[in-house]
Amino acid sequence: MRVFVMGGGVIGVATAYYLARDGHEVEVVERAERLALDASSGNAGLIAPGHAFSWASPAAPGLLFRSLVGREVAIRVRLRPDPELVRFGIRFLRECTSSRSETNTLASFRLCAYSQELLHDVVREERLDYGPVSQGVLYVYRDPRGLERDFERSRILRELGREQDVLDPDACIALEPALAGARGRLAGAILDPGDESGDCERFTNELAARCRARGVRFRLGTTARALEADGTRVTGIVTDAGVLRADAYVIALGVDSPALARSVGQRLPVYPAKGYSATFPIRGEHRPPAHGGVDEATLVAWSNLGDRLRMSSTAEFAGHDRGHRERDFANISRLARELLPRAADYAAGEYRACLRPMTPGGPPLIGFGQYPNLLVNTGHGHSGWAMACGSGKLAADLVSGRPPEIDVRGLDVPR
Repeated sequence: MRVFVMGGGVIGVATAYYLARDGHEVEVVERAERLALDASSGNAGLIAPGHAFSWASPAAPGLLFRSLVGREVAIRVRLRPDPELVRFGIRFLRECTSSRSETNTLASFRLCAYSQELLHDVVREERLDYGPVSQGVLYVYRDPRGLERDFERSRILRELGREQDVLDPDACIALEPALAGARGRLAGAILDPGDESGDCERFTNELAARCRARGVRFRLGTTARALEADGTRVTGIVTDAGVLRADAYVIALGVDSPALARSVGQRLPVYPAKGYSATFPIRGEHRPPAHGGVDEATLVAWSNLGDRLRMSSTAEFAGHDRGHRERDFANISRLARELLPRAADYAAGEYRACLRPMTPGGPPLIGFGQYPNLLVNTGHGHSGWAMACGSGKLAADLVSGRPPEIDVRGLDVPR
């Protein structure tokens, strides 16, 4: 079968890889001249099933309110005349009950855990090197009440067999000496020894090379502007290089997925969440962390990419604006100097913003919607790196007519 995958981020490339393994003739359409340039290169680098909690939780409305009155919080809204944001916001608030939050968390966790297993298989089979750090991830707390509350919240993952341990400040520093300068600020940490980190952009490009070896063609610098349909099936992609035709099509365009899907009447509840990241060089005199981590007070996450320290934070609902100002990185700079003061050269950072495709509840959309030959694979939010291989495999299974290997409840595409 001839299949076009629209999108050259980690989700699109992983989808192309598994489709090619199934023997399909695959082409990837990507508007940029390089792969993995948006969320795939601007994420924190964490592969963390142990942190797969839905952002739509009972605590989220309070965060949004504090954002609206000018407080500095990890999830914030920029008020603007945007009907799509209003619709998304209403759906988001509906997902903020305890029962919906737990259901969405379990759906995300199933996909993350499955994806991590597949990632290990692919890395071994294809001999990929993306700078993996597989020593666990630390979730750091400054407030003992928050530590106690979140350890109780993680009970739903521990009941599924996920190992997570509470560390007091001394144990935390013994495991991660890079935190020694913050001893007086720490209440402790939760360690998930199964979580890991690595360079998502590097992984995507290495996997793309294996795709090319399997015959996948990459049409870089080609923009998918609209889809064509005859009422029952999608018949082509309208691009700036002409109309491309295949037997099946996959939308993996991240935040641009809804606009393309609307061209054939398919509605997708996905909205951009702007995230900010900073990358700092690590030199010989620095003492970088050996583990990935998250500061739970600010939701600043970090990972050691070998010669660089990546730090990322914030989900800002501001439409498709990719702009950023110096103050947007203030929480990252403050956290870096408070918890990891000797980890990297903080005077030489590279700063950027990227757009993450969020669904109201958190889990992505993977499956067929209104058309039997148009598959959607988008809405992974801040967990696209953690969910990539699993999402690509699920997409390939569905295109090939195989039943998925995991429970896919909660990943449904609207019809």
